[in-house]
Parts: sequence; C-alpha cells; structure tokens
Amino acid sequence: MLAKLVRELPDTHGLFYEPKWDGFRCIVFRDADSVELGSRNERPLTRYFPELIDPLMSEIPTRAVVDGEIVIAGPDGLDFDALTQRIHPAASRVKLLAATTPAAFVAFDLLALDDRDLRSEPYTRRRAELEALLTKAEPPLHLTPVTEDRSVAADWFSRFEGAGLDGVVAKPADLPYREGERVMLKVKHERTADCAVAGFRWHKEVGVGSLLLGLFDERGILHHVGVASGFSAVQRGVFAEELAPLREHAIEEHPWRDWAEQQEHAGTRMPGAQSRWSAGKDLTWEPLRVERVCEVSYDHLQRDRFRHATTFRRWRPDRDPASCTYGQLDTPVPAELSTVFAAGK
Repeated sequence: MLAKLVRELPDTHGLFYEPKWDGFRCIVFRDADSVELGSRNERPLTRYFPELIDPLMSEIPTRAVVDGEIVIAGPDGLDFDALTQRIHPAASRVKLLAATTPAAFVAFDLLALDDRDLRSEPYTRRRAELEALLTKAEPPLHLTPVTEDRSVAADWFSRFEGAGLDGVVAKPADLPYREGERVMLKVKHERTADCAVAGFRWHKEVGVGSLLLGLFDERGILHHVGVASGFSAVQRGVFAEELAPLREHAIEEHPWRDWAEQQEHAGTRMPGAQSRWSAGKDLTWEPLRVERVCEVSYDHLQRDRFRHATTFRRWRPDRDPASCTYGQLDTPVPAELSTVFAAGK
C-alpha cells in the first residue's frame, strides 16, 4: 500500500498519523522456521540483512505477514547511505556490514496472522493486533509511534526531521490494506536552495533530461549535490538551447573534469559514478561552464547531498554561482531516534 503526496498535514476526522521513515520498505513473511524479507518491488532482501532474522523469529508469531521499514541508525539519525551499502553481492561484505552497521526493522502494519488475512480489516483493527504483538518488542525491532492528534503529528513533522525522518504519513481509521494503491497520505518537508548548474544529462528522447547541481563548501570546492529532473518536453528543448553556449570549452577548467576516471578526490562528491543502483544506465553527462544558477525545491538533505531528485523552480540570473554555498541550507536540529520511539508511549 502506497501514499500520495500532499503539501499540508491533513486535518480530517478519523485520521491516524505516523512518522515517515527513510529506509527500505519491507514486507516480513514468517512461516514456521522460515523468515523472508521482500522489498516493495517484491525483490528479496533476506540475504542482505541477516542480523534481523533471529530477532524477527523471536518476536513475530509462527505465521504472520508484517509491513514496515528497514532502517540503519547512525550517530546523526537515520543513515540511508549506510543502508544502500548493504545491497552488496559479496556475502563476506554483507556479514561485515551486518556487524558494523546493523539494521533495525520498524513495523507499521499487520497483513496476516495465523490463518487470517487481515487486509480487508480497517486500519484500527490491524494496528491494535500489531500493538498486541510488538508492544514489548526489543531492538532491533520497533513499533512505529502513532497518534490521532494532528497537533502532535505537526510537532513530529518539525521535531523528528533532525533524526532523519522525512515527514508524516496519515491513514484513515477505516482504511483496508489496498496493495499497489496510493490511498495513504504523506506530507514531506520542502525547502528551496539556489544551486550552481555544472552540467546536464541528455533525455533518452530529446533535450535536457536533468541538471547536475553543485554547492560550494567553505574551502571553495564545488560538490555535486544532486539533480533536477522531471522536465516537460517543451522545457527539455528550451533548456538544451539555453545551455548550448555554456558547453563550449566547458571541460577545460571544469571543477569535475576528473570525474571521467570515476574517482572521488580531495573529499569532493563527484557526479555520475556507476553504482549497484545505476548499473546499466547511461550516466554520460555534458559539462557546462559554471555560470548559471537555478532555484530548486528539495525535501530532504542526506548529509551533504539532496536525498531525492529536486524540482526546478526558476533560473536565478541575479545570483553568482560562487554564492551557492551550503551555508544557505536550513539544517534540522539534531534529534535522537530514541525520542521518536518514546513518542508512541
């Protein structure tokens, strides 16, 4: 079951609110001595998180299906970068990371118990049964907090961001579990930033597919922080024409010219390196002279980059690219994950 994005926290009678976890969505299938972890796209996750198997076997009944999120908690809250490192083909690497950066599972829905299919039951019934199962669960298993009070949810929305959570999810009390449908509501943080445009990638059909964005640190080094994408066909063509002059001789003094060797140097995040997530994709990019600035909206900052693709707002001809620094970003006040779990008690 999925959620559709809304821009304001809904205020409708009969809604339940939960923190929105930033991890891997996961369905846990327990059947006797077998536990299987499946992703949202039905890809197997079991081999990547061996440290979760015994705790799940201990806490989840002999036959049950539980919906939730796999997360990794770091010193600064949820660490999505550490989570992505767990999807590794080498069993020895997975075993090492399971010990050094262990994952946790946060449960937020119960789909089946014993011989009962609970998907047609209202959310309140499923939640009550989930609480009965996991209220006394010990880490690395957690039960997500929930509230019916919109003011409490609004407080979570602002306060929990510092722990790495990226919003709030709202579920109607009578909502059955409808897989594949966007019937929940989610509100995510949205901010804007002015970024230097240092390159672009072509769209698979025609025109500019995405802009490569950069921010300068206090040393004057330009870091690749993400992309702006999702342009209309008209925008893709217009951008290609507008940016054409900046392609001339762009690579000669480009701050990312060494990316061709797919290396990170001097602590700089470089654009477009192949990874296990991008294998097979054409990541060829066109450098631009760093002379343009665009304003983008973003929802979440993961350390020193945008967690998701940003949305292009407008060009900023009044801004000098050198003024596009990390200093402009609104940094959430750090919060301990323990405060998130305590909120549900």
